[in-house]
Amino acid sequence: MNAIINRKTQFIHLGLIDYQQAWDYQASLFAKILEVKKANRDLPVEQQQPTENFLIFCEHPHVYTLGKSGDESNLKIKKKDLHTIQASYVHTNRGGDITYHGPGQIVGYPVIDLENFFTDIHQYMRLLEEAVIQTLAEFGIASGRIPGLTGVWLDPDNESRARKICALGVKTSRWVAMHGFAFNVNADLNYFDYIVPCGIDDKAVTSMEFELGKKQDMKAVEEILKTKLAHLFEMELV
Repeated sequence: MNAIINRKTQFIHLGLIDYQQAWDYQASLFAKILEVKKANRDLPVEQQQPTENFLIFCEHPHVYTLGKSGDESNLKIKKKDLHTIQASYVHTNRGGDITYHGPGQIVGYPVIDLENFFTDIHQYMRLLEEAVIQTLAEFGIASGRIPGLTGVWLDPDNESRARKICALGVKTSRWVAMHGFAFNVNADLNYFDYIVPCGIDDKAVTSMEFELGKKQDMKAVEEILKTKLAHLFEMELV
């Protein structure tokens, strides 16, 4: 663990931002944290610097992203035709398969040093899911997990009705994490028709808007989600 534990986490809202631009930004924060960790290794304890943590929320214009272990055949539209649906395509270094990002979706990128919190990737993924599960509960939506699959699901125990409302995909190095989750609040679900979401072809995708029958206040959902994340991770948001 780090000699100096720092749970202060800077919250940054980037608004609607191009996927690559947001990736480059979080990658620069990721590199900055790794640099401090590397320098600390050669310093006596009293000279070591605390590592920073960041929690980024944003939305993206329509984009399909493929994880490093993903299968490109899960994109059902030819790349040259993506312009017809105003979408782009990016191959990323996160885990997971193909997913969609677009307006009306809360995309969360915690760029944090897990050594400030706990060193367990499984626990990290489950707590991200838990924050979404608890947020949905505040709106009267029951959700949960499906063993062996990441993300948050509605009717997880009903094979024919199970539908995903939040996808996860992260990258870690030396306990520093980047990438994160995509939570469908008011997302246009038609865009999921062009992919096999997360490589799972027998499960549907849903959103809060679809489940509740009306558009949701994104800011209100973000505030609750932010609070849940801070509580579960024992973060001090600044």
